[in-house]
Amino acid sequence: MKRYRNGEVWDFEMETPVSRDRADVILGLDGGAAATVCVCISAALPSFAGRLPNPFPVLARAVAGFSNHNSVGESAAKETIEKVMAEALLKAGSNRSAVRAVCLALAGVNHPSDQERILDWLRNIFPVRVKLFVENDAVAALASGTMGKLHGCVLIAGTGTIAYGFTEDGREARAAGAGPILGDWGSGYGIAAKALTAIMRAHDGRGPPTFLTYGILSMLGLSSPDELIGWTYADPSWARIAKLSPAVVSSAEAGDEVANRILHDTVLELTASVKAVVQRLDLCGEDGKDSFPLVMVGGVLEANKSWDIGKAVVDCITKIYPGAHPVRPTVEPAVGAALLAWNHVISNLVSDYGR
Repeated sequence: MKRYRNGEVWDFEMETPVSRDRADVILGLDGGAAATVCVCISAALPSFAGRLPNPFPVLARAVAGFSNHNSVGESAAKETIEKVMAEALLKAGSNRSAVRAVCLALAGVNHPSDQERILDWLRNIFPVRVKLFVENDAVAALASGTMGKLHGCVLIAGTGTIAYGFTEDGREARAAGAGPILGDWGSGYGIAAKALTAIMRAHDGRGPPTFLTYGILSMLGLSSPDELIGWTYADPSWARIAKLSPAVVSSAEAGDEVANRILHDTVLELTASVKAVVQRLDLCGEDGKDSFPLVMVGGVLEANKSWDIGKAVVDCITKIYPGAHPVRPTVEPAVGAALLAWNHVISNLVSDYGR
C-alpha cells in the first residue's frame, strides 16, 4: 500500500472490506488551481437519452486542496489526489477492489509526458484491471456539458483560463492555459493582476484615477496602495490574487472606466481563445455554420448585475460562428471526468459483446 507522511490513507480498506457481490464503481477527479474534487459513481448507470438526470446520482463526493503540480509541486499534488480518492471511496462504502475505472482531469497536464508519469503512479495504487485515464482539467469540463462525449469546445475562465476542443474523429486543440506568467489574461487572476497594476499606476501618476483603489484596498483592509506591494508578494499564489476579481466587476458596474476596460479586454481575450480552437479544428465547417457545443465553465463567466462576461463572449462567438451552441453544464467537472471513464467502460462492454 502507498504510505504518505500524513498517514496511511488506505487503512480503512482493512477495517471495512467490500463483499464479493459489491457494486462496481468509477472515480472521476477534477484538480485545479482552486480545489480538487473527487466523485464516486456507480459503474452500472443506465444510458442517458439526451439529458443527464438532475440531480445526478453521485455515491460520494470528497474535496481537498490544490493539485496543480506546477503550483504546489508534484509530491504535494500526488498526496492530495490520493487522499481525496481514498476519502471518496470511504464515503461510498467502497474500496479499490470495486473500482472499474479512474479518470483524473488535472490542471498542469499539458504534455503526454505529464500523462504517462501520472499513469505510472496510478498503476502502483489501483489493481491491474482498473482502466486509468489522465487528462487536462479542461477535458472534464467539456465532458460535463456533453454527457462525457468529447466533441466541441470548452471555455474555462476561473482562477485560470483555457479553451480546449475536440473533433468527433479525435483531433484536439487548445489555446491559452499556460499560466499567469505566460499571459492567461482572460482569467480571474488576469483580471485581478491588471487591476492591481492599474492601482499602482494611478497612485504614482502613470495612469488615470480609478475606483479600483478604494474597492480593493477596502476589501483587503489596507490604507494605502503602497501596502499592496507587501500584500501581493507575501503570497503571490494564483488563487489568492484571483479572489480580487469581483472587486473589478463591482467597480465596472459603478461606472469606472479603468475597470470597464479591463473587463472588455477580458472578453476579447476569451473570444480569441475560442476562435483559435474552433479555427484549428474546423469545428464550424467549411461555411462557418456547422453546429458544435460551446461549454462555458468558471466563475468569471457567471452573470453579475450589469456585467455578464460569459454572455458577451457568446455574443462575439455566435456572430462569427452561428452554429456555436452555448452550454452551461448542470454537473461539475468531476462528474464530467467520471462520465468520460464511464463511457470508456460502456464502449468496451459493447465491443466485447459484439465479438
